[in-house]
Amino acid sequence: MRLETRRIFLRRSVGVAVAAPIGFALCRELRANAGAEGLPPHARRKLLAAVPFVDEGDFPLGAVVGSGLGGRLALDLSTLTPDTLITPNERFFIRTLCPDQLRFNGSWMISVRGLVQAPMELPLEDLAPHAVPLGTHLIECAGNTREGHYGLISAAKWTGIPISKVLEQVRILPRATRVLIGGFDKHSQPDSGSLPGASWIFTLEQLQASGAFLATRMNGAPLPKDHGYPLRLVVPGWYGCACIKWVNEIELLDDEAPATGQMWEYAGRTHQDAFRSSAFGATRAFERSFQPLLARDFKPASIDLAAVPVRVEKWLVEGERVYQVAGILWGGDRLTKTLVIRFNPDARFMPVEDYAHKTNATWTLWSHTFRPDAPGRYRIQLAVSGEPVRTRRLDTGFYARTIDITEV
Repeated sequence: MRLETRRIFLRRSVGVAVAAPIGFALCRELRANAGAEGLPPHARRKLLAAVPFVDEGDFPLGAVVGSGLGGRLALDLSTLTPDTLITPNERFFIRTLCPDQLRFNGSWMISVRGLVQAPMELPLEDLAPHAVPLGTHLIECAGNTREGHYGLISAAKWTGIPISKVLEQVRILPRATRVLIGGFDKHSQPDSGSLPGASWIFTLEQLQASGAFLATRMNGAPLPKDHGYPLRLVVPGWYGCACIKWVNEIELLDDEAPATGQMWEYAGRTHQDAFRSSAFGATRAFERSFQPLLARDFKPASIDLAAVPVRVEKWLVEGERVYQVAGILWGGDRLTKTLVIRFNPDARFMPVEDYAHKTNATWTLWSHTFRPDAPGRYRIQLAVSGEPVRTRRLDTGFYARTIDITEV
């Protein structure tokens, strides 16, 4: 997804701190110094300014832009603190706004067809009693880019119906191996950056292993309309393109099923880099495009372990200017103790000073103190060192961000 600027975003003054500092390491250092010398906790530190990231464009944060398929809402990650890791519904990122042609008259049906003993309609009221609290889970858009300040990512507490409970209502034929889950996606106005149609195909095992569910509530409230009311698929650990909103369709398929339009649209952004030439007798020219044709040729659209800086603060500490970098760590399927950081491509990586990685379901805050030797431009990049962890986006510098240091 390409984020298109629709209004000019007026950046806040960097001389005003608008969020509580989230530099754990620095705060601990300051408390230790204060305790050792018997000084008040804030006597020797002063927040001078927030340092903005540069070369990221002016896409607005915290405001809905566009409409329909082109509607976007990006979260301001710089406001994250230990107390705001659950994103309020009104601030949770939006990739597509509620279709203007959606009419909800109080009842909702999921159409079930394909490799089943008989097609059926599943009423929401029959499924609703199976909804249970399912914890906090993060969703990230596969097109979460620097141009949008990486704001297409959020975390919420979800209540929903496990997909296993939904499929218990269906008599599935033995040769069915895959499940298409689709949602209402009819908009009056097309969008140049999006294709209409929203559906994704999973194996039965993928849905089970991920703990996929149909969300009915978000942060204790009914699912908002722009987040898929009345039903949104959530596939923990997968990109948002697979987390279908306004779910109204389930189809059981076999291994010969073609991929959906949504899967093709997001093939590059979900790292689909392999393709079987036997599919549909494809020509060699098309084979070289590396575009999978069959659903079975798609790898899971899972989120690799990733990290990004979200805020840089300039402090005066004991008469010395220091910079506190704070960020988030998320994704992957295992925990890491070897998150590292560097401040230019030719610099060596060093261990991130302060973080406690305890979950892959949502994000974790980290912080690091930076003492630059000279003014200049610095590129902040994270990595994972010495562990067999897949980090495709980190490895390419996808989440690297740049700052200008004017004082040392």
